[in-house]
Parts: sequence; C-alpha cells; structure tokens
Amino acid sequence: MCFCVLGVHDRRSSIVQRITAHVKGMPVTDLNNILSRLMGVIEDRKANPPEKSYTTKLFNGGTAKIGEKILEEAEEVIEAADEAGDEGRAHLIYEAADLLFHLMVMLGFKDIHIHEVEAELSKRFGISGIDEKAARQ
Repeated sequence: MCFCVLGVHDRRSSIVQRITAHVKGMPVTDLNNILSRLMGVIEDRKANPPEKSYTTKLFNGGTAKIGEKILEEAEEVIEAADEAGDEGRAHLIYEAADLLFHLMVMLGFKDIHIHEVEAELSKRFGISGIDEKAARQ
C-alpha cells in the first residue's frame, strides 16, 4: 500500500479524489487498520532509518522539527476549513491527513503507539467534555 500524504499541492484535488475512491472500495477492516499500519511504517522508519526518507529527516530534527511541521499543518487545516464546496472539503481531508501523519511521527519519535491514543480516547468516550475537564481539576 502506498500512503502518500505529502503530495504536490496543485495536484491535491486529484490525489484526494483517488484516495477517496480507493477508500470507498476498501473493506471496513482495512479502514479500521490504516492508522495502525501507518504507525507500523513510522516505527520501522525509526528503527531502520532509510537515508532518503522524509520521516527519517523529521526524526533527525527531533521534537523541534516535527513540532514545526505539526504547527504548519494545523494552520493549513484551519485555512482549508474555511474553503467552500467539494474542493474545500477535499482540501480539508488532505490537510487533515497531513496533520495526522505528522502527529503520528511525533508519537513514534516519543515511542508512543497510536493504540495508546486510541485507548485514551476510549476512556473518554461517552463522557461529557465539561465533566471530564471538571474531574481533572
């Protein structure tokens, strides 16, 4: 499987359309598994860093470089959220994938698996955000 979230922006719409078409045809088990599979690739890049790997470059830059990319991608998500229509929706999906990828790189850098984040979300599921925040205080 090729998981490319770092494409050329002028090709973004066609890339998102191909991803969407591909995802719509995937079995649900594959969709549920994609984050875990991506995390496995990220962990492998850390354990066996290829010389010509974007992920390796991010790991070499540490939390500062990865954090810089997370902030950049978060800004792009916010900008894309203001765009209208199908192209705006496709752009938001594209940028959200970039943000999620970079967040997962940070998790991998800190030896945190996506399952740990899923477990944390699971603990919070069904609890009001207001109640959850009050319980922490």
